[in-house]
Amino acid sequence: MKREKFIKVIVAGSVGAAALGPTFSRAEPQAPRKVLMKVGCQSGGTSVENLEFKARHGVYNLDGGAPRIIPGKGWDLEDSLRKREACEKYGISLDAYHWPLTSAGIDKVEYPNIMLGKSPERDREIEILQQMIQVAAKTGVHLLNYNTTILPVLRTGRTIDPKRGNASYSTWNYEEALKQNAPKTVAGDVSIEQMFERITYLLDRVLPVAKEYKVKLANHIADPPAPVGYRGITRWNSPDVFAGIKRFAQLYDNEYHGFNFCIGSIAEGLKDPKTEIFPIIKWVGERKQIFNIHLRNIKGGWNNFQEVYPDNGDMNFLQVMRALRDVGFSGMVMPDHVPTHADTSSSGQAFSFSYGYIKGLLQAVSDEVA
Repeated sequence: MKREKFIKVIVAGSVGAAALGPTFSRAEPQAPRKVLMKVGCQSGGTSVENLEFKARHGVYNLDGGAPRIIPGKGWDLEDSLRKREACEKYGISLDAYHWPLTSAGIDKVEYPNIMLGKSPERDREIEILQQMIQVAAKTGVHLLNYNTTILPVLRTGRTIDPKRGNASYSTWNYEEALKQNAPKTVAGDVSIEQMFERITYLLDRVLPVAKEYKVKLANHIADPPAPVGYRGITRWNSPDVFAGIKRFAQLYDNEYHGFNFCIGSIAEGLKDPKTEIFPIIKWVGERKQIFNIHLRNIKGGWNNFQEVYPDNGDMNFLQVMRALRDVGFSGMVMPDHVPTHADTSSSGQAFSFSYGYIKGLLQAVSDEVA
C-alpha cells in the first residue's frame, strides 16, 4: 500500500472511532446499583436466645412483636424501652412492632370490634391503638405491621415433599375448603363495601396520629385472597388482588399509609405469579407504599397453592429482589411462613436457610452495575 493511501485509511478509522465514542474506548468502571434493603425478621421476639440466634445469622433488623399490653390502656412504654435496649446489646435495630390486629381471625384477635364495625366499642379500641402509636414512636419504632381481616389465614392441609427431605408445605385448595364446609364467623355476612367502611373508619382516626408521630402503618394482604362471599366474607383484596391493593392504596394520600407487602399472599391471588407479581411491585413501589416485605414463595396460585422454600417456588426471587431494588425499597425483607418437618428444630433450620438465601440475594443485586 502506498504511503499516501495508508495515511488516508488511518485517518478515516480514527474519525470513525471518535464518532462511535465509548464503543471503541476502554470501558469505564460502573458503580454498583444502590441497595437500601436489609434482611429482617418478625419471629421470636426480643429474648436473649432469639436475639443471639438472629445475630449469629446476620439479621440486624427486627420486628420485635409487641410490648406488654396494659389492659384498658395500651402498650407499656417501659417494657417497650427494655426491648430496644435488649436489641441494642447485639447491634440489632428494633425497626417495627405488630399492632394487635392480627391474622388470627375475628374470634381470636385482641380488639375484634374494629373489623366487626361495632360502635361504640370500636372507638375505645381505636383509642388504645392510638396510644400504641405514641409508645412505638417514643421507643424509636416507626413501623407498625397489622391486618384488617375477619377470617383467619386459610389453609386446608399440608403437602409432603420427599425431594426436600419430607418437608411439609402449608396448602390451600378452595375446592377442598368447600368440602370441609367451615361455618361463618360471628361477623356473619360482610360485603367488600362493608370491609372498606370498617377499614376507613379505623384509618380516619389513626392516620393523623401516625403522621404526627411519624409512624408508618403497614397493612398485610389478607391471606389468601378468596372468592367472593367465602364463609360469608368478601376480603378487601378479593377476588382481584391487584384491584384490592390499588383501592386500599388510594384511600389516602399519606406517606404513613401503605403495605406490609407479602409477596406470597399477593401471589396466592394470581393465576401466573411468576410474571404477574412485577407490575404490582412496580405500581406500589413507585408510590412509596411498600413499607415491609414478607418474602414467601409458593407453587400454584389462585385457589390452589403450597407454601414452599424461597428457592423452589414458581417466582424467581432474584428477579423479585431486582424489582424491589429498582423501585427504591429501603425496608426489611423477611421470611414469615416457612416449611416444617418432623425434626424438632425444623423451624430454626428453615429460618436459617431463608436468612442466608435473602442475604445472598441482597449481595447479588448489590453487585450488579447500573
